[in-house]
Amino acid sequence: MTGWSEYAAAWAVFLASHALPVRPPLRPWLVARLGARGFTLAYSALSIALLAWLIGGAGRAPYLALWQPAPWQTLAAQAAMLAACLVLALALGRPNPLSFGGARDAAFDPDRPGIAGWIRHPVLAVLALWAAGHLAANGDLAHALMFGGFCAFALLGMRMIDFRRRRELGDADWVRLARGRGHLPPGWPWRLAAGAALWLALGLAHPHVIGPVVLP
Repeated sequence: MTGWSEYAAAWAVFLASHALPVRPPLRPWLVARLGARGFTLAYSALSIALLAWLIGGAGRAPYLALWQPAPWQTLAAQAAMLAACLVLALALGRPNPLSFGGARDAAFDPDRPGIAGWIRHPVLAVLALWAAGHLAANGDLAHALMFGGFCAFALLGMRMIDFRRRRELGDADWVRLARGRGHLPPGWPWRLAAGAALWLALGLAHPHVIGPVVLP
């Protein structure tokens, strides 16, 4: 299985893996057998493996150019990735009952929600920034479908999670938890420094892992 057939299969399996395990009755059945932490770890490992397959499949698909490369595209990708790394650093390990990926959600203070007061879904925002930046820098059909699809997936996912969380929490609790204005979390200078370091590390590793050189 090569070319477009492998790429289509990778998309089909990736989408199925994100649609089936999180829906009842499959998710409760899996959580009961793996535990909540075991389910999260297994689901994360599966998602990473399928993402690697999808990215590889896009690279092996026939090259059909949609637009020509230009210097600004690399700059746009670098800026989007820097923003993504900073958002991730500010959100990592912070409580956020309004979305997924939070930690210690019971300790969430709606008056001091951290970055969740600005961006309710920081993990999905990181995915959208990564996808949008890479969409600009990859002008072939296979990569445009992949990165455009991920960007749309992230933006749509924000609305879907808002709808589900509001239904689960009830209107009163939803309004109470979502009312706060964002602020920088404790230790934010170190978090921003860590985000910048992550951006630099990803840029340095990119030619060895992915291929193209992305830093000057």
